[in-house]
Amino acid sequence: MTIQQVLLLLLLWMWLPHPCHTEMLFRRTPDLRPKSFGGRALGNDGKAIHRQKRGWMWNQFFLLEEYTGSDYQYVGKLHSDQDKGDGSLKYILSGDGAGTLFIIDEKTGDIHATRRIDREEKAFYTLRAQAINRRTLRPVEPESEFVIKIHDINDNEPTFPEEVYTASVPEMSVVGTSVVQVTATDADDPSYGNSARIIYSILQGQPYFSVEPETGIIRTALPNMNRENREQYQVVIQAKDMGGQMGGLSGTTTVNITLTDVNDNPPRFPQSTIHLRIPESSPVGTAIGSVKATDADTGKNAEVEYRIIDGDGTDMFDIVTQKDTQEGIITVRKPLDYETRRLYTLKVEAENTHVDPRFYYLGPFKDTIIVKISVEDVDEPPVFSRSSYLFEVHEDIELGTIIGTVMARDPDSASSPIRFSLDRHTDLDRIFNIHSGNGSIYTSKPLDREISQWHNLSVIAAEISNPKDTTRVPVYVRILDVNDNAPQFAVFYDTFVCENARAGQV
Repeated sequence: MTIQQVLLLLLLWMWLPHPCHTEMLFRRTPDLRPKSFGGRALGNDGKAIHRQKRGWMWNQFFLLEEYTGSDYQYVGKLHSDQDKGDGSLKYILSGDGAGTLFIIDEKTGDIHATRRIDREEKAFYTLRAQAINRRTLRPVEPESEFVIKIHDINDNEPTFPEEVYTASVPEMSVVGTSVVQVTATDADDPSYGNSARIIYSILQGQPYFSVEPETGIIRTALPNMNRENREQYQVVIQAKDMGGQMGGLSGTTTVNITLTDVNDNPPRFPQSTIHLRIPESSPVGTAIGSVKATDADTGKNAEVEYRIIDGDGTDMFDIVTQKDTQEGIITVRKPLDYETRRLYTLKVEAENTHVDPRFYYLGPFKDTIIVKISVEDVDEPPVFSRSSYLFEVHEDIELGTIIGTVMARDPDSASSPIRFSLDRHTDLDRIFNIHSGNGSIYTSKPLDREISQWHNLSVIAAEISNPKDTTRVPVYVRILDVNDNAPQFAVFYDTFVCENARAGQV
């Protein structure tokens, strides 16, 4: 061992407390006052006051906590310089724990602790000492107060207030971003040694996170941590006293860290083209189908807005964003006709509504899809050439005369033949009839304007191949008058004339 090592050990030994050899020596205090005071003072009445010299000299006692020996632990010794060693003095102890926790040998002044002491329960005890004459029971020294301070040992490990912490940090955070701070406490004496000096370290959670040794602040340790790859992390933090040195006590806590979402993923359609079909008979507002762009983000970061940006069907279709499902619903904007146009093409775009400028470099935060819409043919009912017909005919025409013709066609590409018929509920007297093949209406009974001037008929057109699908059109027949009635007297006239009436007499 070198001389330097010996000197270092000697210095350490001098600084360490030695509670088992602590002695409090009470001796007569020398009178250091100037001679001119003469040890006297005058009171208010002019009489001399005799001051008794104080005979106690004291310092703190120090006692090591958690003593494990079988005998009482020696604290220290009280001694007065009035004590001649003949047993004439008696030492008395009072105050915190006197007589129970602390006992004194009344002859020698030796103080012992009767049981082990925990500094964390009480760090110091205040007691009073007095020396009296055993025979006269009079004090030979004034009562003095002293303190027994409990020296700490490292008998308490650091503890965290929570066994499990929950924290979160945004994904893609830069290295060193603060996540949460955990703080452990140590019941040992922070002012004595390193028993309560805590150092934090990470036992589990590397290389994703780190912890500051002095503060317990947990920080991110890897760049570009992606929530979509991994969302949950469990980090175990250790707090160790004695400045983290070997032999220190330790405690641990678990921190469950969740990566929260940021908008770092653009929406993407799963395919480049989609094909939808819709019957031509679908009314305006009918939903044709939907498109959906997937976004790996969540919440508002995954919200998209759909719109039609190009195509030959921009005026025929609309798209509406369904907020709860994040789908784009394509609907009919105008009536469709298979015979006019059978295929439309749309270019639909989906774009994030909440874009984070920090991640523009990962964009663009939009995507497009081509939507092809096929219009399907529907077996439509016949279509008349007019919405209604008006025919005028004289009442004197012969039976079987054609008064007019209605025309209808099949709008489908098949152009099926049409069969015509009269709704007999509109012609109960069966005055008219219709040719089923060409739609010619003719009379089957004589017409009489004086009986009925108007006839309102309903003509039915149906495809021969699909007679259940029909169309009706109103036909109005106006009967024109002819001179086919001789005058008639309204009443029968009966009169008389005299036989001698002269000519010209009314």
